Amino acid sequence: MAKTVQNALKDVISLCKRRGFIFPGSEIYDGLANTWDYGPYGVELKRNIKNLWWKTFVESRPDVVGLDSSILLNPRVWQASGHVSNFSDPLVDCKACHERFRADHLLEEKLGEGCCAGKTFPEIHQMMVDHAIECPKCGKKDFTEPRAFNLMFQTQLGVLEGTGSKVYLRPETAQGIFINFKNIMDNVRPKIPFGVGQIGKSFRNEITPGNFIFRTREFEQMELEFFCEPGTEVEWYDYWKKFCVSFVEGLGVNKEKLRLREHAKEELSHYSNGTSDIEYNFPFGWGELWGIASRTDYDLTQHQKESKVKMDYFDAVNNKRYIPYVVEPSLGVDRLLLVLLCDAYDVEKLENGEERVVMHFSPKVAPVKAAILPLVKKGKVKEVAENIYKDLIQHFNVEYDETQSIGKRYRRQDELGTPFCITVDFDTIGEGDNVNPELKGMVTVRERDSMKQEHVRIEDLSGWIFSHLK
Repeated sequence: MAKTVQNALKDVISLCKRRGFIFPGSEIYDGLANTWDYGPYGVELKRNIKNLWWKTFVESRPDVVGLDSSILLNPRVWQASGHVSNFSDPLVDCKACHERFRADHLLEEKLGEGCCAGKTFPEIHQMMVDHAIECPKCGKKDFTEPRAFNLMFQTQLGVLEGTGSKVYLRPETAQGIFINFKNIMDNVRPKIPFGVGQIGKSFRNEITPGNFIFRTREFEQMELEFFCEPGTEVEWYDYWKKFCVSFVEGLGVNKEKLRLREHAKEELSHYSNGTSDIEYNFPFGWGELWGIASRTDYDLTQHQKESKVKMDYFDAVNNKRYIPYVVEPSLGVDRLLLVLLCDAYDVEKLENGEERVVMHFSPKVAPVKAAILPLVKKGKVKEVAENIYKDLIQHFNVEYDETQSIGKRYRRQDELGTPFCITVDFDTIGEGDNVNPELKGMVTVRERDSMKQEHVRIEDLSGWIFSHLK
């Protein structure tokens, strides 16, 4: 069935609120800027994404183990990693309206991504002048010179405030993996090459968050650090790029809206010998979804210097020691969820002239797998439908819905992205006028995307759904 409208962020946001995917944070207190709460269906979608990533990147691989490190780390971790001195953005103020912005974002919106790579703050200021960058709020072209704004949130540890009690909310999950490298080597004893995967919250005090859940101050990461022998990192870097692209495509995301962008040399971090971004064409333009970086031995070397604890690996086969190189595929849960929302959202024109809003989620991540819809709210039809629900809920996240007409219930489930609707009617129970005796003990299963229907025996339902969710 042909799609009739382009994905629009405002329509996606409206559906998310209306159908219980995502709510504005602290809404009854007039909200808190750029905070979002995941509702009953959003949290299921998010959990399905994380479970699928964990299954693919950790559980099903013999060369990857898992970790859950703490959010609060010793401040020396961030000194060693360079976050205390280098983790900052160029902050500018509009002299007319006093609104604050990231200078690099303002330039990238006009000149394209990566235009500020390797530029000093004075050079960025000159670029803003040369290209007559306008304030997004008031339209004026008069900004202060850029100044460093550290993105890490500070907090206090313990009851006494002071320099010695200052800690940070982690801005990334990666460092928790690096500082546990020795623990994993000594106690789990994996052989290189191997990876450590982690899912967890991170926090960045973004100057200009926005575009719904694309850039937020509180977000969740799915991150993998893959340790390998120096000299093999290019091979593994290429491997993980292909693996990550395959994972996204396997979720049914439109391939025409995906691209793999290799960073130019001037864009690379000083410790990286290769970085790529999987980007998606959001309603607001191309944006980073997934970063894959070859980080060399920078992180382990830095922590070895700061902690005085050896971070090397002994290769017993070749009788040599070395600090491993690292390839890091890092993905934001919230960004992948936004990709799935934008990519799935559709408004279709039906043959009768009506429109239906439908979310074309892959069945693998759909928050509700099936909905049981009794044709009537009483008698044996209701009893059979409730028994089906009680059976299926043991295996899948399913819903029971008996309110309003069957057509309106279909539309509600379409907006939730439910792959299958199961109707229980008088044919199912073999009672009533003009029933088809051949359909007794069978239900009607309606598929979301094609809206085609087929009859399935009640006792075969669980297996049928399971086979169609793969």
